[in-house]
Amino acid sequence: MLLSQIAEAMRGMGWANRLTMLRIGAVVPILLLIHFPSPWSCWAAVVLFILAAITDFLDGYIARREKQVTNFGKFLDPLADKLLICSILIEMAGLGWVPAWIVTVIIMRELSITGLRAVAADKGVIIAADRYGKWKTVFQIAAIIPLLIHFPLFGIPVASIGSAILWIALALTIFSGCNYFINFYREWQAGLSSGRFGA
Repeated sequence: MLLSQIAEAMRGMGWANRLTMLRIGAVVPILLLIHFPSPWSCWAAVVLFILAAITDFLDGYIARREKQVTNFGKFLDPLADKLLICSILIEMAGLGWVPAWIVTVIIMRELSITGLRAVAADKGVIIAADRYGKWKTVFQIAAIIPLLIHFPLFGIPVASIGSAILWIALALTIFSGCNYFINFYREWQAGLSSGRFGA
């Protein structure tokens, strides 16, 4: 019954939102695959993760091309990204593959920016994703792929490569988060000066 209801709901969506829903649906299989790590299960998780990451680029392209940009899609797309990346990082922290404090910082940033955007939207201020936020996502994805492979590949310690990339992603995560707050502060001050909203 539940599966039929989900299928019915997806039929009513545009292709862009369907791809976004598939990205969310990939989270649980990936977590299950790496929860019982083996070379084959980790590679299966990598394939699923790459396919899910590709949908992140495709859904936006399709939405713009087919003029299917909706408020639901604007809400769902970043939520799908956060669920995919944060869930995998949490699982890997539990497995001891990545430091828990790095995952904590990344999740704190995501929650803070989500809250900030909600406050800004309430005041009529739209905080668009900047280039630093986009690069942050790119490096997070680039770090997760070798971390998911986990086991050495042809003698190459791919997990160590993933850990090094994760440090870059962490720096971009912190920098882009600070940049969002600075931009909001500027918009807030401009709004107070113009009388668009009160203190």
